[in-house]
Amino acid sequence: MRAPAPGWSVEADVVVIGSGVAGLTAALRCTAAGLRTVVVTKARLDDGSTRWAQGGIAAALGEGDTPEQHLDDTLVAGAGLCDGEAVRTLVTEGPAAVRRLIATGAHFDTTPAGDLQLTREGGHHRRRIAHAGGDATGAEVSRALVTAVRAAALDTVENALALDLLLDEHGRTSGVTLHVMGEGQHDGVGAVLAPAVILATGGMGQVFSATTNPAVSTGDGVALALRAGAEVSDLEFVQFHPTVLFLGAGSEGQQPLVSEAVRGEGAHLVDADGVRFMLDQHELAELAPRDIVAKAIMRRMREQGAENMFLDARHFGARMWETRFPTILAACRAHGIDPVTEPIPVAPAAHYASGGVRTDLRGRTTVPGLYACGEVACTGVHGANRLASNSLLEGLVFAERIAEDVAARPRTAPEAPRHHDAGEHAAATATDAAPLPLTAHDARVRIQRIMSEGAGVLRSARSLHTAAEALEAVHLDAVRAESDGHGKAGAPGVDAWETSNLLCVARVLVAAALEREETRGSHWREDHPDRDDTDWRRHLVVRLLPDRSLALRRTGTAAFPPVDPDAPWEP
Repeated sequence: MRAPAPGWSVEADVVVIGSGVAGLTAALRCTAAGLRTVVVTKARLDDGSTRWAQGGIAAALGEGDTPEQHLDDTLVAGAGLCDGEAVRTLVTEGPAAVRRLIATGAHFDTTPAGDLQLTREGGHHRRRIAHAGGDATGAEVSRALVTAVRAAALDTVENALALDLLLDEHGRTSGVTLHVMGEGQHDGVGAVLAPAVILATGGMGQVFSATTNPAVSTGDGVALALRAGAEVSDLEFVQFHPTVLFLGAGSEGQQPLVSEAVRGEGAHLVDADGVRFMLDQHELAELAPRDIVAKAIMRRMREQGAENMFLDARHFGARMWETRFPTILAACRAHGIDPVTEPIPVAPAAHYASGGVRTDLRGRTTVPGLYACGEVACTGVHGANRLASNSLLEGLVFAERIAEDVAARPRTAPEAPRHHDAGEHAAATATDAAPLPLTAHDARVRIQRIMSEGAGVLRSARSLHTAAEALEAVHLDAVRAESDGHGKAGAPGVDAWETSNLLCVARVLVAAALEREETRGSHWREDHPDRDDTDWRRHLVVRLLPDRSLALRRTGTAAFPPVDPDAPWEP
């Protein structure tokens, strides 16, 4: 992206971008291995998506539960597109990873006997969700990891937006450029020079008008990886959480989540007449996988011409609400709803990206030296639909694997990045590509509404074509404004950089959703309502070419091809 030239730089062995469970776990493990580690985070250390996680972390920790059972539930939820080896890695290494998190200082809820208190969520046949503070698991995990990072005196750069990857003459990672907002030791645009960069930037929920994601979730990591030439996969599979507090049809921005754990403890989904409509939809009823529940809610809303359904947990009583779900109770009451005495109005909203930057089991991407973990990555674990509470576990397990891989590499100083013009800087030119035009901040709401209307829960060829054309119009407006001054050009700055990232990931998501002519997992095509294993039990892989056009290809099987930077691209 177009940005001022870096005015300062620091060197490290590895730079971690992001401060959620994945980023901080990777940073702590790299530091423990003796690597000079720098953590870059967009806001403050504890402001990422992790702290918003309510439900918990899934692992086979309970009596009678096994990794094999966890694997089975994950594969079913993933609707035929999970990578079996990746899932097996997750579920077998997960229990020990959770115990190491506890040893780091995370305090989970326990029974009077001192055992972990476990609950159920959608898609799980057993109680295997460990939680903290009732419904504040993410906040506790974040607290523990941030405390450990500060105790280890890691070098951190807060309030910094990562801009672009730096590559050397051989196409290998040599660092990252970033813009630091506000006062501090580093200010303005600078660079962290390192032979290994770990993306842990979280999701892209802000590409939609209504989402459970915080304001920082603008798809920065996926966009950065695309500009650097990395492959992304499965971006069409955006999970819409079925039970988000409904604040009105025009409500936009971050919406309060009503955790799946509420249903795990026995809450019922009902319509305005109090009828439970999940009983004949799935054997697990309200605890079916999220894609099934979201679709059932949307169907019922359509049938009745309603804007929302209801979650009824009045039978919990005041004490259970206050002790088990205090965060949700407070959020509901803040909006004038008392779950103790009335059903909660709910509707689906964008929640989690199952796809992302394609990696192998060591977190390596198709760009040498660039790693990815957490929501920004596509490890193959989630397939077409993430199983509830597998996200924190994935962040833990694959962050540890990345740290192990980085530590095993020969220690070398980063080679100098390819030369850039002394005036305007665009790290993407390290791939011999022209910088993308900046999109003015005014287009942000326009992009979000285009995506919500055309690529939300319900999709069709017509809606997706309309969205693709509208996004292309936004892109062309930016091109014209930058080339001939017609219209409002995006000036280099955080607002324009974020909006440009949103446009980038939106275009990829819509292109993939238009290509996939079936309904599978969290991708629901009204014009292709059936799952098609013959033609579509495949992955869609996308790259941004040097001319800045999108190249999309379909894999030959459900298995991911190896992560090979030298493999020829065959659209």
